[in-house]
Amino acid sequence: MSRAPSPFWVVKCPDCSGEQTIFSRPSTGVNCSVCGATLATPTGGQAKLRGELVKTIA
Repeated sequence: MSRAPSPFWVVKCPDCSGEQTIFSRPSTGVNCSVCGATLATPTGGQAKLRGELVKTIA
């Protein structure tokens, strides 16, 4: 799935497979609320994902 310009993404954690909704342009790193693994890091634009993009939310 390609990264759409949607403001929110549902991302699947690569460590615990939990899903979490995150902002597509975070100003700080985003960690999994279940296991604490890094899901996304800020880049000044769209986040660099470590997890898998499941879907976008308009």
